[in-house]
Amino acid sequence: MDGANVKKNETRELIVTDLNNLGYGVGRIGDLVVFVSGAVDGDRVETKIIKVAKNYAVGRLEKILSPSPHRLPVPDPCPARGCGGCAYRAIGYAHELELKSGAVKAAFRRAGLPDAEVFPVLSTGKTAGYRNKAQYPVTGTPDAPVIGFFAPKSHRVTDARKCPLQPPLFSEILDKIARQIKEYKIAPYDEKTHTGLLRHIYLRSSKEEKEVLLTFVLNGDALPHEGEVIRELTDRFPALVGIGINVNREKTNVICGDEYKTLWGKDGITDDLAGVKLSFSAASFYQVNRDAAELLYKKAKEIADFRGDELLLDLFCGVGSIGLSMADAVREVVGIEIVPDAVKCAVENAKRNGIENASFFAGDASDVEKLLAGAESKLGKELRPDAVILDPPRKGCDEKLLAFLVEKKIPKIVYISCNPETLARDVAYLSKKGYGFSAVTPVDLFPRTAHVESVCRLIRQ
Repeated sequence: MDGANVKKNETRELIVTDLNNLGYGVGRIGDLVVFVSGAVDGDRVETKIIKVAKNYAVGRLEKILSPSPHRLPVPDPCPARGCGGCAYRAIGYAHELELKSGAVKAAFRRAGLPDAEVFPVLSTGKTAGYRNKAQYPVTGTPDAPVIGFFAPKSHRVTDARKCPLQPPLFSEILDKIARQIKEYKIAPYDEKTHTGLLRHIYLRSSKEEKEVLLTFVLNGDALPHEGEVIRELTDRFPALVGIGINVNREKTNVICGDEYKTLWGKDGITDDLAGVKLSFSAASFYQVNRDAAELLYKKAKEIADFRGDELLLDLFCGVGSIGLSMADAVREVVGIEIVPDAVKCAVENAKRNGIENASFFAGDASDVEKLLAGAESKLGKELRPDAVILDPPRKGCDEKLLAFLVEKKIPKIVYISCNPETLARDVAYLSKKGYGFSAVTPVDLFPRTAHVESVCRLIRQ
């Protein structure tokens, strides 16, 4: 049947052949691709067409005529219905891991590397309560606050206080804050009018929630009834070790501003990861799934296959977690990170662990040549990296940084990525410049969501 005959608001029968990373089932009517929310690969469904574009259509699931063998009899329970973050909650976890491995393979195929070997996904097996960080937008009114996450493709906040990916303690803290908002008439932020005070509630925790850091993101510089709010929270939750505010008065969808103030307790929390004790602040990057991050760092160290005499350059180093975990296997570690507060934490973390062969510097990794020159000046010696660890944000590395690595003929690169598409793009670039790469190992740091971390090694040929 020709896909051109598909009309909006009609109901069609469809066999779903794939499940994409947004959680949409994918099928075809003739030559037209149809995305069906709520459908699973292997389903035969009735779908109501709600949008028809030139090259695709979008359908709403009306009826499952024949369920997929991958479909759970009852989807993972989610009291926070509507945020859309758990793209794979309707399928079994084993199949989710297969899909994620397939997504990494597909990314390398699209990047022109169809023969890339992709190992099975490493996982802790834990699919709930694994996140140690959450940033909750706050809307509504003081009498009826809404705390949760944004619904897909919208600015509407859906209540997600009991998100199953977060530890139960987070939801208990949010419930208490919701009561305080009502009692003390704290106005939630309205992004349309740029009025109201409380924009986000930001929580971070250490392993098993032994320490919790709470930050109120404000469209202002003071929290009403600060003393009462802090006293009630700290009396109720002994795990809280620090409470502060972040000031963000900008008309922006960026969550946090540049200014942090500690109102009570500490400005950071401590954790142990991959054999290293770490301290990190609200502003610092830290992996959201601690246990899975240990799997990732262990695999990265394994494939790095250090000899013991290397100078390791740790780019996008954050609070130093990766470089410090590898310091015992190399001669020296030099880390570079754009967030000054994270660099401060990295320096303190090296001292805390008695690691004397690690140095950290603030700056943009894309200007790594300039930064190395500055580091050489401060250290009083020339730096010739034998190996580089890359752990960039989702956008990957810019070409200037990759060109620098090629120009300097860096012998070994270990690339950690949270985005298979940009990983494959950057590996393709380096492979054309004389680097061979090992098999790619995905690691599931984000169960039930569509995201997957990956790591591979590149060697200059």
